[in-house]
Amino acid sequence: MHLAPRVLRRAISAATIALLATAVGCAPQPEEKASDQASGSTGTTCAKGKLATQTSGKLTIATDEPAYEPWFEDDKPANGKGFESAVAYAVAKQLGYDKSTVVWQSVPFNKAFAPGVKTFDFDINQVSISTERKKAVDFSSGYYDVRQAVIALKGSKAAKATSIAGLKGLKLGAQVGTTSLNYISDVVKPTQQEAAFSKNDQAVSALKNGQVDAIVVDLPTAFYITSAEVTNAKIVGQFENQGGTPEQFGLVLDKGSDLTSCVSSAVDALRKDGTLAALEKQWLSDAVDAPVLK
Repeated sequence: MHLAPRVLRRAISAATIALLATAVGCAPQPEEKASDQASGSTGTTCAKGKLATQTSGKLTIATDEPAYEPWFEDDKPANGKGFESAVAYAVAKQLGYDKSTVVWQSVPFNKAFAPGVKTFDFDINQVSISTERKKAVDFSSGYYDVRQAVIALKGSKAAKATSIAGLKGLKLGAQVGTTSLNYISDVVKPTQQEAAFSKNDQAVSALKNGQVDAIVVDLPTAFYITSAEVTNAKIVGQFENQGGTPEQFGLVLDKGSDLTSCVSSAVDALRKDGTLAALEKQWLSDAVDAPVLK
């Protein structure tokens, strides 16, 4: 049976439209411009107070417990006192979250940068940025340039060391998973096995009790320990940064987090406008120069 010319034309037209629709649906679509998306995100913008956070309208910040001075005061991260507490709230403000919308969470130091899904938006806990750690988590831009320091009891053999060579025969200790411990094994390379402690306060107790000759911590913590916790101890010296690039603390985020670029931008803004420098002066002013161990 033959179709009338008009009916045939309609059938052909309908078939053509269907084929075109199918072709459009299968064809590659234009990609969004890179500038339309934050780096490392899936289209999330940095609209203030409207980020894709763990809890809508809230910003969840994590740190270890106890929270040590001079990074936090009175073991209360939420009080805004201490360098890292102040930095955390400054970053939150940049992101559009005031103090009332910040929620603090306790997360052990090692767990913060271990592989696995995170329950926080970012963690702030003197975590040094490293290539190895970046395999498991994201980092913001660095918010503090740090050096590692050696503490020993006054009058001890360790306290008289003036070089890295003078530390080699000593029993040294530091918190597990830290850059401090890496400096012992990779820079000092002592003849005795280094001691690794799960917390800094355990390392301090070991120093007091003579279980170790010296401990390694970051420089501001060293000044706090020798001025407030172990007053019969002294800072033997500080290490030079290795590889020419300064060691930096960064905020820790979930791997591939939509927030990474936003948080980094906030940190960058605080560095550019002088806020980070002002907070460092306010809370870490006692962390002055110490002899450099070479």
